Amino acid sequence: MKRRVLVLVAALGAPVALLPAGAVTAGYLAVHRDSTRQSTCQESLPIEEAKVRTVRWDPPEELPDLGDYPRIRWQVRAKGNPCSRAPGPADWAYQGVVELRPEDARALAKRYGFVAYDPVGSEEYASGRTPEDVWPALAPFLPSEPRWLTSRVYDELDTSTRWRIVYLDVAHATVLFMLDDH
Repeated sequence: MKRRVLVLVAALGAPVALLPAGAVTAGYLAVHRDSTRQSTCQESLPIEEAKVRTVRWDPPEELPDLGDYPRIRWQVRAKGNPCSRAPGPADWAYQGVVELRPEDARALAKRYGFVAYDPVGSEEYASGRTPEDVWPALAPFLPSEPRWLTSRVYDELDTSTRWRIVYLDVAHATVLFMLDDH
């Protein structure tokens, strides 16, 4: 019986003795892997934010009643640091320009009571998200002399979990949208 106990201790002794060294190694690898992931994230973030995307907006409920639009261009930017090791979600901001079919632009304006954009009047709810705040990569896709309309009814529809500000130019059948996580 004594011999079995000695064999068991001898067999288990080495792994148990190595346990602290293994924990240190595992801890180092986890931190190293995390810092590698963080640096890769930090390097790729500006590249991803610079991309002008052309895929249809999903979910469409966030920009309702745009119809079967021919083109969209949009970007996304982090409002914080999504590469942080801190727990919790990152907030994002989105901007885009949508080319509508002329009949869809007219229907959108009529359905939601779009009115001439007034920078002073919309300042109270637009919170600095005006057509002048469009991101540089999207500016070339805006009409050269836009006549923006705005609609609080449309902006405040509860079809989105994001804050929405939309500007519509019916003559050029163009929508400029700004969405922000909250």
